[in-house]
Amino acid sequence: MATAIANVQTTAGLLTLPVGLGCGLIVGLINGCGIALLRVPSMIFTLGMNAVLQGLVVLYTGGAAPASHATRLMSIMAVDRTFGVPNSLFVWGAVSVVIVFILRATQFGRYIYAIGNRERAAYLSGVPTRLVIVSCFVISGLTAALAGIMLAGYSTKAYQGMGDPYLLPSIAAIVLGGTHVLGGTGRYIGTVVGVLVIVLLQSILSVLQMPEAGRQIIYGGVLLGMLLTYGRGARLSE
Repeated sequence: MATAIANVQTTAGLLTLPVGLGCGLIVGLINGCGIALLRVPSMIFTLGMNAVLQGLVVLYTGGAAPASHATRLMSIMAVDRTFGVPNSLFVWGAVSVVIVFILRATQFGRYIYAIGNRERAAYLSGVPTRLVIVSCFVISGLTAALAGIMLAGYSTKAYQGMGDPYLLPSIAAIVLGGTHVLGGTGRYIGTVVGVLVIVLLQSILSVLQMPEAGRQIIYGGVLLGMLLTYGRGARLSE
């Protein structure tokens, strides 16, 4: 959608970021409401929403790419450098500072951990659990939209399913970083370490010329292994 609005001559590409981030915010709001109010498991709901959105994109574009190239602003954010440092690193750093501040220095961050540990206990303690859950998914939608905009800037174009190869690796990186998929435990620095491990693993698999199917199997195996480890740990703690 960001690249589609970039083709509108009257806006001169000024609405690229607002439209892209706005779409992410709306999707995050829908996800949050569906999960918080309808009590649908988050992974099921978000994967289903992903399929719906891909269908809507095909309907909107007729199956063709919405634009042949990204805007100059996208390229500046994703590819260009400032003082020899990639601008994408500055964007990541700014997002990281905000996320770490929210998690470690705000009441909202403490609410997130409390709900992840035991939602019912947090609710009985006066935490507005539904509002917090919806807010988390809105933030997630915004950051996912920002990542999509930068990916389009890096690829110089947008196309159907361009984020699919990052689905399993991103989940595997978070789990490897020590974040429990059901919530309650995890640190941002652990996620960064998990991402570095996944990138290193991708580099090794590339050197070994591992086909994409094999890579997805490995990512899925890592995810299942960590889930089994977490599940066993939870049973032992009980």
